[in-house]
Amino acid sequence: MKTYQERSALAVVSSSNTAVAGFASAADEHMEDRIDLNKLLVHKKEATFFLRMSGNSMIGAGMFAGDMLVVDRSLKASFGRIVVACIDGEFVVKRFIKRRGKVFLYSENDKYKPLEVSKLEEFSVWGVVTNVIHKV
Repeated sequence: MKTYQERSALAVVSSSNTAVAGFASAADEHMEDRIDLNKLLVHKKEATFFLRMSGNSMIGAGMFAGDMLVVDRSLKASFGRIVVACIDGEFVVKRFIKRRGKVFLYSENDKYKPLEVSKLEEFSVWGVVTNVIHKV
């Protein structure tokens, strides 16, 4: 697990409101807008950490092995959100769901069964996943 460390712009990229799949116009070369990925991805720096994804249990949510997850510990783990939880000392990434009065951790892959939170010996939510960074 990596914690957020303030730096100057993490990356500075030219930006526009749209992306053209064909040929760009000559005017696009003169764009002045900049994006600071620190400001875009990290909202509460003291509560933000980064976690490398492993496994394939969340592929249905677009999260793949090797992806970098941005996790905010200051956010409430409300139902429907994707969370990082600690189960018996091991970190897992799952969707936090309430069904029929019971709380579950769901994978986004049908190969994995939901985990009923009340049946887990040690369980805590560490934070809410806010962004996923992966290569294409």
